[in-house]
Amino acid sequence: MRLTRPAAGHKVSGVSMQVARLYDFGDIRVEQCARPDVGPNDILVRAAACGICSGDIMPWYIRRKAPLVLGHEPVGVIEQTGAAVRDFQPGERVFVHHHAPCFNCAACRRGEYVQCATWRTSKIVPGGMAEFFVVSATNQRDTLKLPHDVSDLDGVLVEPAACVVKSLRRSGLRPGESILVIGLGIMGMMHVRLARHMGAGLIIGADLFERRVKRAHELGADLGVVVAGDNLVEQVRELTDGAMADVVIVGPGSSAAINAGISAAGKGATVVQFTATPPEEEMLVRPHDLYFNETRLVPSYSCGPDDTREALEAVRRGVISSRELVTHHFPLAQVGAAYQQAQKPESLKVVVTF
Repeated sequence: MRLTRPAAGHKVSGVSMQVARLYDFGDIRVEQCARPDVGPNDILVRAAACGICSGDIMPWYIRRKAPLVLGHEPVGVIEQTGAAVRDFQPGERVFVHHHAPCFNCAACRRGEYVQCATWRTSKIVPGGMAEFFVVSATNQRDTLKLPHDVSDLDGVLVEPAACVVKSLRRSGLRPGESILVIGLGIMGMMHVRLARHMGAGLIIGADLFERRVKRAHELGADLGVVVAGDNLVEQVRELTDGAMADVVIVGPGSSAAINAGISAAGKGATVVQFTATPPEEEMLVRPHDLYFNETRLVPSYSCGPDDTREALEAVRRGVISSRELVTHHFPLAQVGAAYQQAQKPESLKVVVTF
């Protein structure tokens, strides 16, 4: 983070605040730094809570970004607005997406917001795991005011839920169709909840841990598979009487998991790769089988403004709820312990509060 000198008339600049900065995977430090300056088109948000993303606990993924101030699932209260800001007022509670598109480029016109160059370069400063952060005019395009009946813990679920909204949209899931969700961490559980809300038929949850399979059943899954060795495909075949799944969501970011998902997919099915794999990882597929089975392999990366708005409505209606999904919360001073907890199988959503 570049620290700037206080700007004239901006009383908050230069005041000290705490941030959680990652230097390496497992090396997270709470540090003091100056609050960022607030420009005429910016808003300053006082953080209330910030979720820990599944990507932030993947060593290869987060390590390449270090050093950085962590956090991109924040909610908070607007502390100050720049002189030119008209759409937001101090005291309003907001969810802030860390990326926002331009709405004007070819990618945006196609609705492919994550491919927009502006989306890719936009950010909140210095990050969501900070007592205060600045939201630029660009990022205000995907900053949503939180209704009074949406708590802070519910609000941090908007961004991850939006990623699931996009995933299910790209899957083409239709009412009555069967869906297999591989991986029952927080994102898998949200897939179960939203798939049930969308009218899915048979929902099968699969995970290495029996406690997660049981929890998925409580959240709306019809059947569960405790994965042991190579038993996933055979169990899905047995549970579906050989039809396999119409939609497969592959949560784990590995080629082995993606291949298992393809093998568990039925004729004309869609397989969604929900998580990135390491850049050097390769995968061997049989184009012959993809062709004659008409299997669609579709990636789903992050989310856009249409998804966050739909997710906020799902949160507001209780389809996605912190009561069911947030398992742990820690104060900022214990952020290291929070990230350690997020890596444990008994955890779903871990939130840092301010």
